[in-house]
Amino acid sequence: DVQLQASGGGLVETGGSLRLSCATSGLTFDDDAIGWFRQAPGKERTWVSLINHKYRSTHYTDSVKGRFTISSDSAKNTVYLQMSSLKPEDTATYYCAATVPPEPGSTWFDEPDYYTDWGQGTQVTVSS
Repeated sequence: DVQLQASGGGLVETGGSLRLSCATSGLTFDDDAIGWFRQAPGKERTWVSLINHKYRSTHYTDSVKGRFTISSDSAKNTVYLQMSSLKPEDTATYYCAATVPPEPGSTWFDEPDYYTDWGQGTQVTVSS
């Protein structure tokens, strides 16, 4: 039974930092990929970042490049999203999700429908 649990959200001022965690179980951690998505009120869920454990790669949407860093600790089966220089437009509920590891050159991993297991969300609020 695959489970993902996101945590670490909170209220932070513009320019501040937060680290989100996604604790996983039931996955073959070194042979999967974990993505982060976010959803603001009234908006669609959008992809933020992906870590591909099988092919050892990381990916980011343009709006967070240079500010967010995704990483993982295989001993803890946990994926992290370090968020820095936060902006009010980063305010959203953040979700982690598992998918099959995309082969190099693939671009489908920004689509929520390709993710099979989701954690509950964690709220991030950035005040202006």
